[in-house]
Amino acid sequence: MDKSSTLLVHYDKGTPAVAKEIKEALEGNDVEAKVDAMKKAVMLLLNGETIPQLFITIIRYVLPSEDHTIQKLLLLYLELIEKTDSKGKVLPEMILICQNLRNNLMHPNEYIRGVTLRFLCRLKETEIVEPLTPSVLQNLEHRHPFVRRNAILAVMSIYKLPNGEQLFVDAPEMIEKALSTEQDPSAKRNAFLMLFTCAEERAVNYLLSNVDKVSDWNESLQMVVLELIRSVCKTKPAEKGKYIKIIISLLSATSSAVIYECAGTLVSLSSAPTAIRAAANTYCQLLLSQSDNNVKLILLDRLSELKSSHRDIMVELIIDVLRVLSSPNLDIRRKTLDIALDLITHHNINEVVQMLKKEVVKTQSGELEKNGEYRQMLIQAIHACAVKFPEVASTVVHLLMDFLGDSNVASALDVISFVREIIETNPKLRVSIITRLLDTFYQIRAGKVCPCALWIIGEYCLSLSEVESGISTIKQCLGELPFYSVSEESEQTEASKKIQPTSSAMVSSRKPVILADGTYATQSAASETTFSTPTVVQGALTSGNLRALLLTGDFFLGAVVACTLTKLVLRLEEVQPSKTEVNKTVTQALLIMVSMLQLGQSPASPHPIDNDSYERIVLCIKLLCHRNDEMKKIWLESCRQSFVKMISEKQLREMEELKAKTQTTHAQPDDLIDFFHLKSRKGMSQLELEDQVQDDLKRATGEFTKDENDANKLNRILQLTGFSDPVYAEAYVTVHHYDIALEVTVINRTKETLQNLCLELATMGDLKLVERPQNYSLAPATSMQIKANIKVSSTETGVIFGNIVYETSNVMERNVVVLNDIHIDIMDYISPAVCSDVAFRTMWAEFEWENKVAVNTKIENEREFLDHIIKSTNMKCLTGPSELEGECGFLAANLYAKSVFGEDALVNVSIEKQTDGALSGYIRIRSKTQGIALSLGDKITLKQKGSS
Repeated sequence: MDKSSTLLVHYDKGTPAVAKEIKEALEGNDVEAKVDAMKKAVMLLLNGETIPQLFITIIRYVLPSEDHTIQKLLLLYLELIEKTDSKGKVLPEMILICQNLRNNLMHPNEYIRGVTLRFLCRLKETEIVEPLTPSVLQNLEHRHPFVRRNAILAVMSIYKLPNGEQLFVDAPEMIEKALSTEQDPSAKRNAFLMLFTCAEERAVNYLLSNVDKVSDWNESLQMVVLELIRSVCKTKPAEKGKYIKIIISLLSATSSAVIYECAGTLVSLSSAPTAIRAAANTYCQLLLSQSDNNVKLILLDRLSELKSSHRDIMVELIIDVLRVLSSPNLDIRRKTLDIALDLITHHNINEVVQMLKKEVVKTQSGELEKNGEYRQMLIQAIHACAVKFPEVASTVVHLLMDFLGDSNVASALDVISFVREIIETNPKLRVSIITRLLDTFYQIRAGKVCPCALWIIGEYCLSLSEVESGISTIKQCLGELPFYSVSEESEQTEASKKIQPTSSAMVSSRKPVILADGTYATQSAASETTFSTPTVVQGALTSGNLRALLLTGDFFLGAVVACTLTKLVLRLEEVQPSKTEVNKTVTQALLIMVSMLQLGQSPASPHPIDNDSYERIVLCIKLLCHRNDEMKKIWLESCRQSFVKMISEKQLREMEELKAKTQTTHAQPDDLIDFFHLKSRKGMSQLELEDQVQDDLKRATGEFTKDENDANKLNRILQLTGFSDPVYAEAYVTVHHYDIALEVTVINRTKETLQNLCLELATMGDLKLVERPQNYSLAPATSMQIKANIKVSSTETGVIFGNIVYETSNVMERNVVVLNDIHIDIMDYISPAVCSDVAFRTMWAEFEWENKVAVNTKIENEREFLDHIIKSTNMKCLTGPSELEGECGFLAANLYAKSVFGEDALVNVSIEKQTDGALSGYIRIRSKTQGIALSLGDKITLKQKGSS
């Protein structure tokens, strides 16, 4: 992608009398001074100076020099200077250099000959080149390969000039003769390239006559052979069978570059399973043999492309792809897992899971870099495998549960989410999972993981032993009660003493101290008081994880503990026949809840309990004190039903996304059908037969039909001028990733010929015009198409503006027609995408650019407004349908999209319905770059007011 240069090369061209100093140095005899002077002259030319006064001096004093460096700089100078006048004719003084060039071409030193021949490759003036052609031809037979290889390139360049074929009538024949006798690899490559460029038939004949030797040729020559094959097969598809054999023979070449190009050529020319399998195998071998991470990423991209079009063949190579996980780079591992997850079938799922389990075990050693992130990726991959194929869940769930206490919180969260889903979708594993979870619960140290684990215990402990074990585990992890107590030692010690009204007694008090493991202890200190001192009770040294988290002020966890205990007590009432045991357990649960409330309201707590957690714990206390069947049903059944509904909706969304990815193609009823089995198979190889079958299948399923119909094209045509303007223009805009193609149709509505008609364009934003369109002549009442290409460098709304300039024969003044602006919409760059809630929250916290747009709309329904924003922004709503149901007057939803440049766009919609029926709230946009946040905000501001 073209970018502005960030390297500034300083050259002070404003120094007085620079040309005079250069001239004096060139006229002297000092070789070093001449070299420096020539370098200064070249730098001046590169900076836009013309310095014509130096030309004669250089001809007189530099041309005769025998120094190689000076001769090289002279050729650079001659390459840079203007050789033609304003009318395109060669300047007369250029004839002066022809004799010198001829002398150089006959020079005894091969270096002088070689660099001069290379210089001739850059000359476009036939008048200068024509006298030199005999000397160039003589160099084709020079003894040194450096001269021969440059002589061949010079012949090719001259032959390609407008009148080059007249200068070298039999050039292809001479080069073909030289090619048959040439031994130098580079010269041989240049000769074959010349035939390929100027006489393709001769190159093809030479290739077919040396098919058996192609595998022994030099790497550079093999690359040109592949380029020739692509070119020939593009123009003559029927003959690709004989060339595919050459490509397959080159797959065993020693050069990695040749092997890579062979695989790419195979894929582009053939869709036969044999060819695709060979290409995929080649990519997999290169993945394991190459050490460069960038090369591996490119190869993975190629495999990903094969996966989308030839999945059945790629399924066979899934284990070979997974071997790339041995690379320590996280980007490579992530891309490898993404490819592998799309290739899982019933036949290979066990092998894949086995390999992933081995990788998880490897992450337990401290040798690998970024073990936590890699382990998280593996857990997510195993999760996806288990969801697609539930039968493998039993083989991995217990291994993953060992990582519930992982120091990487994200990894532990993925594990507990996986366990929660598997225990619901695999009822047979419920008992073993609950048993294992209760055994390992004490290892969980993350405050974000404990609530999910507690929810699982509360929902899936069904038998008497499981319920009792669940309650016992929670009590052990909470430690001894109470969490908070009041020390009354001072009152007891001072009860028998007289206290003076104006003085206070010295008493011993205790204050909380945080220990190294995060728990609280009390420290004695002398204080002058007569009041009781609040303290936090530490508990035993082996106090559990729940107590440590509660004492740090995590009262949301306390509310979850209360809810879990409530569910377990309610279920105990159903499975425990002894009412005494039930009442005893209720009393213990109430004591725990009251102790948490007492801790939350104590001044010794790091911060007071929040209202939501307080109300939740109080609700649990009320429920345990006044138990009834209706509340039991809500707590023991409704929560589970909501989770089941969420899982089913998630599976439904995944199925819809899978259907959206699969391309649906249709064939027209009158399309031609070729009956493959009725065709002659004489002289066709197995690969050609397979290729023919694949082509017929594509034709039958409509895969060869165009994606875009005429109706869609009409929607993308923009009118640039008015109907009354002398020149009418309209543009068809095509946005394709990094390129914008403009096809401008220009119609001359006058009765005069328009001369020097030019489409002048300029851009605003991160857009760059690739080339300036040339001048045209347009006859009366005729039309023509002008094409312009524009490069895009970021996801930002851009504007293309300009005008059409022309002249008429009557009036030589230039006429200007101003064009309407073309606004490049951000919607052309972004597309809906999906990510997990955890990934969304992580990106939301990391991204620094935020654009906050106030809701200002006439739409009065919250869901209707959300649908309008989704449609307007071309984003995907990550919030499930069940979460958006109901009429509560509030709505919050997360939207996500990804740009063609790999940028993430996050949107949070938070709206509220006012008493007057109007909607209020904010739409917050976050992204890593400023452009996408601003452009998306402008788009939402423009579109949110109505449904148009």
